[in-house]
Amino acid sequence: MIARFLARLMDSQTTWAQPFGDFNHRWLVALFRPIRPAKDFLNGTWLGHPLHAAITDVPVGLFTGVILLDLLDQRGAADAILVLGILSMAAAAVAGLADYTDTDGAARLRATVHGTIMVSTLVVYLVSLVIRAGNPLDRTAAVIVSLIGYGLITAGAYVGGDVVYVLGNMVSRHAFRGAGTKWIRLELETPSEDLPEGVPTKAKLGINNLVLVRVGETVHALHEQCAHAGGPLSQGTVVDGCIECPWHGSRYRLANGHLARGPSVYDQPRYELRPAEGGGWEARRAPR
Repeated sequence: MIARFLARLMDSQTTWAQPFGDFNHRWLVALFRPIRPAKDFLNGTWLGHPLHAAITDVPVGLFTGVILLDLLDQRGAADAILVLGILSMAAAAVAGLADYTDTDGAARLRATVHGTIMVSTLVVYLVSLVIRAGNPLDRTAAVIVSLIGYGLITAGAYVGGDVVYVLGNMVSRHAFRGAGTKWIRLELETPSEDLPEGVPTKAKLGINNLVLVRVGETVHALHEQCAHAGGPLSQGTVVDGCIECPWHGSRYRLANGHLARGPSVYDQPRYELRPAEGGGWEARRAPR
């Protein structure tokens, strides 16, 4: 089956992709750490959707247009669209690097392969543009190079799709959790009256884990698994009325679960609490 062959082919790149990915991760973390607001923008926290995924369709569409315009011998239009495609590809790459900073494990390996193919694609299209400018009369070589670039961008898009759809990178960890209406008894290792002030505490609600934080007389409850990459919020810290994930630093407001800081682009599910008969609490997921 072709899918299994392609998966084996991607996995066989581990020898070079792992050290190269680790190297890239180190310098990208150092680059983006001092400019956190810019990184949040590139992640797409303001959009509620990964920005990289939204931009990547643009260069693919433009490069498809280059092929069609070359076939119709619309040289000026093809060259203009090629320039736009290169610029939009560079923009997608910058957003992708912001996501890459918070990508780990197998997803980082395949993202490294994806990024390497895409950088190679960008170089190939730049070569095509130089050939077009240097020899406007005979465009055969330029068109052939553009077609090679289109093959590369297709391969890179396939690998990038695997990072998202197979490995779940930048996908909401709560996409399939419904808003329950049934109240369920909350299981706590610590008695409810002994919850420490401002300290994340793990609790069990049926098949779900919650994180509880008491602020004064109010107890806030969010899902314990971070929406971004599944980090354990019960091991996080409380900062400025938010809980911060210990893995990548995403922050969610305790009062409503709304995203306060990336790299996550999704809100965190919030739960309602009420006293249970016989003591303790029961909870249910709050409506969005």
